[in-house]
Amino acid sequence: MISRVLGFVRDLVLARVFGADAATDAFFVAFKIPNFLRRLFAEGAFATAFVPVLMEYKEQRSHDELKALVDHVAGTLGLVLLVVSFVGVLAAPLLVSVFAFGWVMEGAAEKLDLAAQMLRLTFPYLLFISLTAFAGGVLNAHNRFAVPAFTPVLLNLCLIGAALWAAPMFEQPVVALAWGVLIAGVVQFTFQLPFLYRLQLFPGFRPAPRHEGVSRIMKLMVPALFAVSIVQINLLLDTVLASFLQTGSISWLYYSDRLMEFPQGVLGVALATVILPGLSKRHADGDPRAFSQTLDWGLRTTVLLGAPAATGLAVLAAPMIATLFLSGNFDARDVQMASLSLMAYSLGLLAFILIKVLAPGYYARQDTRTPVRIGLIAMGVNMGFNLVLIYPLQHAGLALATSLSAFVNAALLYRGLHREKVYQPGSEWKSLWFKTLAACAVMAGVLLWGAPAAEDWISAGNLLRVGWLMLWIGVGMLVYASCMYVMGIRLRHLQNTRQASKSDSL
Repeated sequence: MISRVLGFVRDLVLARVFGADAATDAFFVAFKIPNFLRRLFAEGAFATAFVPVLMEYKEQRSHDELKALVDHVAGTLGLVLLVVSFVGVLAAPLLVSVFAFGWVMEGAAEKLDLAAQMLRLTFPYLLFISLTAFAGGVLNAHNRFAVPAFTPVLLNLCLIGAALWAAPMFEQPVVALAWGVLIAGVVQFTFQLPFLYRLQLFPGFRPAPRHEGVSRIMKLMVPALFAVSIVQINLLLDTVLASFLQTGSISWLYYSDRLMEFPQGVLGVALATVILPGLSKRHADGDPRAFSQTLDWGLRTTVLLGAPAATGLAVLAAPMIATLFLSGNFDARDVQMASLSLMAYSLGLLAFILIKVLAPGYYARQDTRTPVRIGLIAMGVNMGFNLVLIYPLQHAGLALATSLSAFVNAALLYRGLHREKVYQPGSEWKSLWFKTLAACAVMAGVLLWGAPAAEDWISAGNLLRVGWLMLWIGVGMLVYASCMYVMGIRLRHLQNTRQASKSDSL
C-alpha cells in the first residue's frame, strides 16, 4: 500500500512537472520497454518457474543444496541479463523504432532520438530489477513478504528526486528521469542483500546452466515467457498502436494504467505473491484439497475486493485523474482523455486480478504449457479487438480491447483448472456473485447521484478536489461494506478456513 500510494505521488509529480507532451511520450516509451521485459522475465516467467523449484528444494533438500541453487541461479541469471542489457543498449534506436513505429511513419526523428538516448540509460535497469525479483523470490519463499513489497518504494523516491531536483540540471529535463530509473535499479537490488545474508543465502553468483535445478527453471521459463505476462504484452501492443494516434495518447494510457494498477498492485500482486508459494507447498505436500481451498480463497478475495474497486475506478475516473494530475501542463482535455481510457481499463480490473490468482494454479504444479496456449489465444483476441476498436474509440479502444482479452484469458484459465478437477468451487459462489454485484450497483448509484460532475471537479481548487475525492471514496467504501454486511457477508469470508491459522501459508 505504501509503495502504491507513493507511486501516485510520483505520477502526480511527473504530470505536474512534465505534463503530457512529446518529451514525456519519449520517456514513457524508454521506460516501458525495460519495464515490460522486467514483468515478462523477472516478475513473470522467471518468478513462476523459480519459486516452485525453490520451494521444492527448501522443503525436500538440505540447506547446502538450497544455497547452491541460489548461487547458480543468481550467476546464470546475472550473466544472461548482462548480455541482454549490453545488446539492448547497443540496439536502443532499433528497439524504439519497433515499439514506437508510428513515430517512424510520421518522421518524428526528434522523439525517436530522445527516446533512444533515454533507453540507453533505462535498459540496464532490467539487469538490476531482475536480480531484485530473484532476491524477492528467495525472501518470499521464506515468508519474508514485507521487504520485497517495500522495495518499489525506492524506485518512486528516486524518480521523485530526479523530477524535483535533478531535472533542472539537464538541457532536456526529462532525461533526469532516465537516470533516476537506472539509479533505482541499483538501489533496489542492494537494499535486499542484507536480508538474504540473514537467511544465509547471500548469492554467490556462480553461473551453472547445467545444474539440475537451474536447468529445470530454464525449461519451465521458456513456455511461461508469453503466458504469465500476457497482460503486459497487450499493454505494450497498446503503446505501439498508440504511437499512430495523436500526441499525448501514450501519456494518457500511461496515467490511466497507473491508476488502474493501484488496486491491481495492492490486491492482485499481493495475492499472487503469497498464493504461489502457498500453492507450491500444498502441491509438494500432496494435498489436493488444501490446494483447491487455497485457490478458492484467492478467487473469493478477488471478487469481494476487486469488484468494488473496479466499480469505483469507473465511476470516479475523471475525479481521480483531475485530483491527481490536473495542472498547467496537464489540462482539462488531458483529464478527459485519460479518464476515458481509465474507464475502459477499469472494466477489466477484475479479470486482471483473477489472472494473477488463477495462473499460479498451473505454475505451482510446474505446468507452464497450458497457460501458453491460453495466453496466445488471449493475445490474438486482444489484437482483433484493437483493430476493431481503435478507429471509433482511439486510445480508449486500445484500453477496452486489453480489458476484454483479459476476461477471455481468465475464463480459459478457470475452465482448465475446473476441468482437470484441480479446483472445485464451493456451493456459495452463486450467492456471493449476486451479493457482490448488487452491492456494487448500489455503490455506483450513490456515487453517480451524489458526487459533483466532472466539470465541477476540474474547476475546483486543489484542496477542494482532494477533500471531495477522499469523501466520496469513503462514501463508496461505506455503502459497499454496509450492503455486504446487511446481506450476511463477514470478514471470515476473506479467510482461508483451512490455512488461516498457519503463518507459512496466507
